[in-house]
Amino acid sequence: MFQIGKTLISEEILENAFVCDLTACKGACCVEGSSGAPLETEELQTLKTIYPSIKPYLRPEGIRAIEAQGTYVKGSDGEWETPLVEDRECAYAVFENGVALCGIEKAHKAGATSWKKPVSCHLYPVRVREYTQITAVNYHQWHICDPACSLGSHLEVPIYKFVREALIQKFGEAWYEQLETVAGEHLKR
Repeated sequence: MFQIGKTLISEEILENAFVCDLTACKGACCVEGSSGAPLETEELQTLKTIYPSIKPYLRPEGIRAIEAQGTYVKGSDGEWETPLVEDRECAYAVFENGVALCGIEKAHKAGATSWKKPVSCHLYPVRVREYTQITAVNYHQWHICDPACSLGSHLEVPIYKFVREALIQKFGEAWYEQLETVAGEHLKR
């Protein structure tokens, strides 16, 4: 572990490789698991505000789930998350050619919203946990992402580079530049 400002970062995000391989996993991260995507408090109002703009890009099942449960829900752990369709996939997931994709991101690409998607999704496989004095930045290893680890290794893309845009969104450009410096020094050893 190493520290940048008030963040404590796992060396695993420097040492492990990752590049999403949707042809292999079929977007399983949007479907598997027992809860929705984690949401930050600041994202709750954004979801509520943009819902009318992204609704045309969502599946009828997702729309029904959102309109029944709300644009976000409180999970069993007490944290905010996206609602699920019948305790299965994220209500914002859409399917194209058998692959789960983010309907919010689809709306973003079409110009319907400036918001790309929840930062937790954008950061994956990095998970951020806020504590009183420090923020932990860790690698979340999940077997469904084994193909992404293989592809990342083949392409030689470390996790921190794969999620560069999301890390900058979350922590800022200066923080990311410090991360790159630390990574360079760490990987020389």
